[in-house]
Amino acid sequence: MAKKARDIGIDVQPPERECDDENCPFHGTLPVRGQILEGVVVSDKMPKTVVVERTYLRKIAKYERYEKRRSKIHAHNPPCIAAKVGDFVKIAECRPLSKTKSFVVIEKRSGEEKR
Repeated sequence: MAKKARDIGIDVQPPERECDDENCPFHGTLPVRGQILEGVVVSDKMPKTVVVERTYLRKIAKYERYEKRRSKIHAHNPPCIAAKVGDFVKIAECRPLSKTKSFVVIEKRSGEEKR
């Protein structure tokens, strides 16, 4: 019998696949809180981890202009979501999972990038 994905309190579509990862917000015990960010997966070489690059605008008050900036964030990639390079993903903040990981992938939209 398939285990039902639990409600994480964020308006996202739960994954169709099931997993037994304890650090999955849908099938494990990992709570999510804080920031919710979007970006593109640029690397998936580490096990159960993806690197998400997000582009944002920062205002320069002196010149009353905006500049584009980029940042890379390491996020946990549960087996039920399995994001690959090029996927547009939504990530949510969680407790620290390792030295650099404090985010988890909660939704994947294949190749659908908004810039």
